[in-house]
Amino acid sequence: MASTVYNVAFDCANPYELAAFWEQVVGRPRHPEDRPGDAETVIALPTGMNLHFNRVPDDKLGKNRVHVCLRPDRPRDAEVDRLLALGARLVDYKRNPEGTGWAVLADPEDNEFCVLRPLPTT
Repeated sequence: MASTVYNVAFDCANPYELAAFWEQVVGRPRHPEDRPGDAETVIALPTGMNLHFNRVPDDKLGKNRVHVCLRPDRPRDAEVDRLLALGARLVDYKRNPEGTGWAVLADPEDNEFCVLRPLPTT
């Protein structure tokens, strides 16, 4: 027997507001019963996993040890531009000369995530 990943959890100061950013990133809404000021907010993904936003009193310190990697349905650079326009911040660009690699961004509460290249079309 094995475990199934159910949530990817984000510790944050403002769960509802941070989830508003992420619902634009993943194109999925927050749970309809979630409200501003709630201690937790959830975005259900079509894969069965959830993005879970949980209020904590601590500030983020240092680099994330676990993070989300996004695979866009458009060119990586176009997706990075879209996410920057939504309020993300570019942390590092790990792009290689031949086009492989990824971009490291941070959401409005400084949680780091990566943007990969899209899957090749066949």
